[in-house]
Amino acid sequence: MTNIQRIIALVALPLLALSAHAQDNSLSKQEKKEGWQLLFDGKTTQGWHTYNHGSDGTAWKATDGLLWLDPSQKDGWQVKGGGDLLTDGEYENYHLSLEWKVADSANSGIIFNIKEDPKYKNSWYTGLEMQVLDDNGHPDRQYVSHRAGCLYDLIAVSKSTVNPAGQWNKAEIILNKGDLKLYLNGVNVVSTTMWTEDWKKLVAGSKFKAMPDFATYKTGRIGLQDHGNQVWFRNIKIRKL
Repeated sequence: MTNIQRIIALVALPLLALSAHAQDNSLSKQEKKEGWQLLFDGKTTQGWHTYNHGSDGTAWKATDGLLWLDPSQKDGWQVKGGGDLLTDGEYENYHLSLEWKVADSANSGIIFNIKEDPKYKNSWYTGLEMQVLDDNGHPDRQYVSHRAGCLYDLIAVSKSTVNPAGQWNKAEIILNKGDLKLYLNGVNVVSTTMWTEDWKKLVAGSKFKAMPDFATYKTGRIGLQDHGNQVWFRNIKIRKL
């Protein structure tokens, strides 16, 4: 490589990095053809609201292409101005894809098929959760079905594929007529079939057994959990199946 070629390469590297960053929170032509739609525009929280509007949602911020929770002011186990952040739209039979990272020892979750109703105190009274966790630092790591990528308190991941705190992870939830698959960093870590007799037995053996409407709704909202810790999301998109 000549000196001129080296100079060109050095100049091109930051330009390539900028180009890659600019692709965040956007859809490719192929994704548009496949029917994907963005749930986060990279700039605002438009299209989102807190569960049952229990707060003003100001702890959820959209800056630098990231949707994140600011835990600087606590309100019990959650955040002042926080609460679970939900999509305005409801979805049935879909492929959800997003990226997340957490601070050290942080806990959060991706909650789905949420029925939003004042009679349900929390989003997880009806919605299922794909766990978001720092497996190295959070005490929930001691429970095999509470680790990152698990179908929370129901099914443990088949293998650990999570990246450490501060690093990005790609999560995917594919739900189609009861067939549920969870992917973490490209690996299918959970597979199950909902609403069967075996499924009912699974729920009956979990912490959700006292919640009669848990995981019964086939249509619902997508939620990002406020568990009182710092968490970041980006590239949130969904495709109806």
